[in-house]
Amino acid sequence: MKQNKVKFAPVLKKIVVYALLIMVAIIMVGPFIWLLSTSLKSGGENVFSYPPQLIPEQVSFGNYVEVMKTFPFARYLLNSVIVTVFTVILTVIFCTMAAYPLARMNFRFKKTIFFLILCTMMIPFQLLMIPVYLISMKLGLQNTYAGMILPNITTAFGVFLMRQAITVVPFEMDESARMDGANSMQILFRILMPLVKSSIATLAIFTFITAWGDFLWPLIIISDQDMFTLPLGLNMLSGTFTSDWRLISAGAVISMAPVVILFLFVQKYFIGGIMKGAVKS
Repeated sequence: MKQNKVKFAPVLKKIVVYALLIMVAIIMVGPFIWLLSTSLKSGGENVFSYPPQLIPEQVSFGNYVEVMKTFPFARYLLNSVIVTVFTVILTVIFCTMAAYPLARMNFRFKKTIFFLILCTMMIPFQLLMIPVYLISMKLGLQNTYAGMILPNITTAFGVFLMRQAITVVPFEMDESARMDGANSMQILFRILMPLVKSSIATLAIFTFITAWGDFLWPLIIISDQDMFTLPLGLNMLSGTFTSDWRLISAGAVISMAPVVILFLFVQKYFIGGIMKGAVKS
């Protein structure tokens, strides 16, 4: 009997763990399923029925067509793609370049500088909005792509993540490259960056999600509707269709789709980058 209890204990533990994971997954995914279901419902169905009806009685893609006709979503989508792609590329480059000396070079106050960089993570962007806005206005960046991109191309989290990833790579790789005549920039871009591509993918995903869903800063720096990104367009959508949640849900699904697709393609690098960054401090 004791042996049976000992053998049964791990099985019971797994059942409890998986049951909890399934419950958490349902709680997390539930709102997105409801959002997708609402966007596919026809005009005669009650969106707020109780209990919720997740499977539409009649699947209709007319809500998506109506949203695309009512608002220039193609233009908003193009603006979001331009801002997000350039933000991701520049963030990866500049954060990696900032992390390289902190991980590989020895100089005075290196630890102090790294500590101060980490301290900036505790400063909310709301405290920096006014000085960043004034600087942007003096540089003539209002209603421009540069105005939405440049304030976000370097983050303390990105520097920290890439510094941790580079630290894990053996220093012998640098020494071998220097013996072959490579300089610091060649070592960084040709040797280290290919070796830390999982961390780069992780940083790219976080930056993509942040830049794609950024609402506050574009709202401040952009006043021309032709320069609106998807979050600003969705805000106009919710203001226009205040009672038609089908159209609002359709617009939200359109804006979420690129993030979900990107994560599905690079999730293995995302998980590997997080694990690698946690190996060594």
